[in-house]
Parts: sequence; structure tokens; C-alpha cells
Amino acid sequence: MSVERRSLQKKRKKRRRIASVLMFVVFFTVLTAGGYGAFLYNKAQSVIDDSYKPLDRQSGKRDKQVNPDIDNISILFVGIDDSEARDFKSASRTDALMLATLNEKDKSIKLLSIPRDSLVYIPSKGYEDKINHAYGKGGITSTIETVENFLDVPVDYYVQMNFEAFIDVVDALDGIKVEVPYELHEKDSRDKSGAIYLKPGVQTLDGEQALALARTRKQDSDIYRGKRQQEILKAIMTKAASAKSITKYSDVMEAVGDNMQTDLSFSEMKALVDYATAGSKLNVETMSLEGSDAMIDGVYYYQLDEEALQQTILNLKTHLKVSSASDVNKIAEKDADQDLSDTEEEDSEYIYTDEE
Repeated sequence: MSVERRSLQKKRKKRRRIASVLMFVVFFTVLTAGGYGAFLYNKAQSVIDDSYKPLDRQSGKRDKQVNPDIDNISILFVGIDDSEARDFKSASRTDALMLATLNEKDKSIKLLSIPRDSLVYIPSKGYEDKINHAYGKGGITSTIETVENFLDVPVDYYVQMNFEAFIDVVDALDGIKVEVPYELHEKDSRDKSGAIYLKPGVQTLDGEQALALARTRKQDSDIYRGKRQQEILKAIMTKAASAKSITKYSDVMEAVGDNMQTDLSFSEMKALVDYATAGSKLNVETMSLEGSDAMIDGVYYYQLDEEALQQTILNLKTHLKVSSASDVNKIAEKDADQDLSDTEEEDSEYIYTDEE
């Protein structure tokens, strides 16, 4: 493998670790913007109408079409890396996947990040492969079907984004205030070495600086980097929700522009504004898929932990309040096993005597 190719792969790995979070931030900001003023309302409608790309599909996990006004729903956030440097053309791949389940009554959201190298069954291919390869075979429809298949939950809607719009969104908000934990020298988005220099302390960062802080791990670890990214996420959401940022929303939506596609109509998206404006009452839980590194026939995969996966599936189904025939069977089998166990326990406790 050439040095240039290794460098490109390293760059992609850094970017994809924050991609799913950033996609949600951009979407959240558009929702918030859509709640203020006639001009912004019309602007938001224009952006969503231009981004509206419905699919010819119906989830096999639903008996009927959901209504975001009254139903719990799920949204699959998809980040596509199809830059000029990669030049994938028709063989594009997903660089970030995140499933959001939204509970309408509780106004709570669960965000599940799906590693792009996860080894799962891809229905459109008919065999197991990395989940990010599903897109190249059948586009967004294939990706949705794959997620529904291995998580056994419905995917009601999708939002597809170019997560590089993150820089433009932060700049459109005139920067975000975060704490830089240490002196930092980092590349910019064009991989120019030493282009970003930050001193430690609380300060306002522009888009390039915020991206550098989110990407770096030279002086700590992935755990601390995850914490930094959470703080950056909170900072963007706080800034976007502040009254002072209302005048910036037009620029934020311009930053999204052509970088988003979704099958959420404007009327359906309006039903989600309550989540974006819930403030401190909004409960957002981040989730991840447990697994381990695996080399199979010389190829790297992320091998999901089956027991942990089943628990994650149960959590998602409970949050969406959905169940399948297999769930009913599992519950029946569990109840039957429990009844048998109780009977055996009662028999073992009963002592027969000669008098009996």
C-alpha cells in the first residue's frame, strides 16, 4: 500500500469518527431555525423542499405509515464520502451511519452510532460484508434495508448529508465557545500540517478550529476525544438555540444547502420542531455497538458482540414501542421456561413421607 493511500485512509478514519454527531447537529440546527419567524420559516421550507428525495420503498417492519405528530419514529442519518479525492463515482460508500429513535411522548432521543466496518448481512448482496458497502450496491435504499435487517427495527426516514458542511455551520453561527484542554498543533481540513494552532483555555473557535479540536488525539486518547466531541456538540446546539443566533439561521441553512437529501417532507419535519425546542427537557442518549477487531481473509472488519447487539435491539424496540413476531415468540418461550423452572422448583421443595 502506498504512503499516499495510507495517508488518505488515516484522514478518512479521523473524519468519520465525528461525522454522525455532526450530521445530527446540522439537522438539529435546521429544525430549530424552522421554528422562528416568517422569513426563516420560508427559508427552511425552501431548503427542505429542495432536499426532498422520497424513496420507492415501504418498511417491512411497519404495518402502516407513521405520523411524526403522534407516533414514535426512527431516522437514519447517513454521511456519504464522495469527494474528488476519492472519486468513487457510482461506487460511493457511507462514511458515517447513525440511527435516531424518537419517542414522542417522552420527547427523548436515542442516537445509535453504527461503525462503518461492521460485519453484517447485506440483503441486496446476499452475503455478509462491511455495512458501508451496502450503499455502493443499491444506494440509500440498500443501506436502509441492511440496517433494518440487522437491528430488526423499522427505519422510517433517512437524512443523507455531506458532513463537511460542519465547518460552514460553525462559521455561520460566528463560532462556538469551548474549552481547549491543551496547546494544540493540528492539520486543517485540507490536511495542511500545522495550519491550526490553539492555546489552552475557554475560547471561541471558528469552523476549522472546532474541527481540529474534534479530530485530534495526539495528547490523549479516543475516550477523551469522545468527551471533547460531546462538548463541541453541546456548544453548537446551545449556540444554535440561543436567541442571538436567530439572525444567523439563514446562513446556517445556506451551509446545509445542496449537502442534504431526505424523505422527510417539510410538514413532517415541522412535527419534529418540538424536539429541537424542548431545551433542557429533551433527553438525548448516545449509544454504541460493542464489538471487536477482526481480520477475515486478510480484510479488517468490526465484529459485533451478539449478546450486546441483542440488548441494544431490545432498547431500541422498547424506545420505539415496537415488537415483531420473533419478539412475541421469544417472550412466550421465556415465559414457558420460567413456568417449567417454577414447577421444578416447587417439586424439589415438596418432601414426600411414608405417611403420604
